[in-house]
Amino acid sequence: LEENLRAVRARIDAAARAAGRDPSAVRLLAVSKTWPPEDVAALAALGQHDFGENRAQELLDKAGRLAARGDLRVRWHFIGQLQRNKAAAVARVGAVVHSVDRESLARALDRAGQGLDRPVEVFVQVDLGGPEGDLATRGGSPPEEVPALADLVAASPGLSLRGLMAVAPRGADPLPAFERLAALADRVRADHPRAVDLSAGMSGDLEAAIAAGANVVRVGTALFGDRPLPFAKIREHQPPESHE
Repeated sequence: LEENLRAVRARIDAAARAAGRDPSAVRLLAVSKTWPPEDVAALAALGQHDFGENRAQELLDKAGRLAARGDLRVRWHFIGQLQRNKAAAVARVGAVVHSVDRESLARALDRAGQGLDRPVEVFVQVDLGGPEGDLATRGGSPPEEVPALADLVAASPGLSLRGLMAVAPRGADPLPAFERLAALADRVRADHPRAVDLSAGMSGDLEAAIAAGANVVRVGTALFGDRPLPFAKIREHQPPESHE
């Protein structure tokens, strides 16, 4: 894990420098889905503190187990498609939600946030389509609907708008899609100056995302390795999209 973490950080630094950006401006989100809490604790001990999960129950289980270990300074992020009936539980563990893609979910998280001591931090997820421009392939809100959804989030007292998130289309050059995402992020930021974050890029395309302006990259495989087989069988019954 230590060697992998060092290698991923080196890739991030090199990509940022190649794009003329400050490497310290790009943050690494370690995607720990399917990996045991012990691996999260090991990376946290090495100085990696942001971790992403895409299934609510797995997030809640790991958060509970690691909380019992004491201060590991772990900050949780939820990066999968979230059901409204799990919104409050995810909010209660303090997770940043990267996948707000519809009004009903935003309102559910808003209600949860109003019952907490601070708003729920959220990203609006953008559907960048597929190789032929088809939407609804990787999850997210259609681009033309994103500004209105961002307005709703920004106006909700229980929410704090962090920015936009997206997954690159399958089977296509990711850079043009990430550039479209960055342009949309600029438009949202013009109306909401505090929405400064752009979450994009995974193990295979983080360089393209950083070149386009991403300041949060979600990396799992390059850190942890291939997913454990038992969880692969579970995931056969889950939605096919992956945010790492």
